[in-house]
Amino acid sequence: MSEGLRERKKRQTRQRIHQVAMRLFVERGFDKVTIAEVAAESEVSVNTLYNYFEAKEDLVLPPDEASPGRLAEIVRERPSGASPARAVLERLREELRRREKKLGLTEGFGPVFEMMRAAPTLTARLGDLGGQMNDALSELLAEETGAGRDDPELCAAVSQIGWFHSLVFAEIGRRIVAGKTPDEIAADLLKLLDAVEQLLGGRAFTYAVRED
Repeated sequence: MSEGLRERKKRQTRQRIHQVAMRLFVERGFDKVTIAEVAAESEVSVNTLYNYFEAKEDLVLPPDEASPGRLAEIVRERPSGASPARAVLERLREELRRREKKLGLTEGFGPVFEMMRAAPTLTARLGDLGGQMNDALSELLAEETGAGRDDPELCAAVSQIGWFHSLVFAEIGRRIVAGKTPDEIAADLLKLLDAVEQLLGGRAFTYAVRED
């Protein structure tokens, strides 16, 4: 169905607020810009801004993009014959090949990354997000396998998946700081995922394979 006028206006307003906020945060620093300043620059009221973004951190890390359910969603959608580790590994490869914006693989992302790294509340949010992703994945795999949340094999599988997922983002950040281009970073990280696949071994990729 085509987007209605009301929905289009809401989307445009949300996009304008986000773009203004990111520009101000990069120019002056996340902690030095107030919600009131973002609202004024966006030509909306503070209450309207909060209708679109519940917290200041959401302006940088919108919940629909930085979702605690990301890993669980990827695993839930995996095809027949695929394991959770395989599903996440292949999704990361796809995102790297497409130079996904969510990975920071766009020209000019360096200043945005530096802004995020300099803001304690944003780095804390990212740290919490990783734990929440693992918790959601643990819950899903417990449901699928019938194992308890403290099952050693389940815990090990979730830890491994969470590790290489976090590793990708950490290494992307390190290379952004080093001044590498998105194409260079993507090429490096695809090689890194090849190494991860070899080092984890067969059992990691046969745990909880989805049956027909």
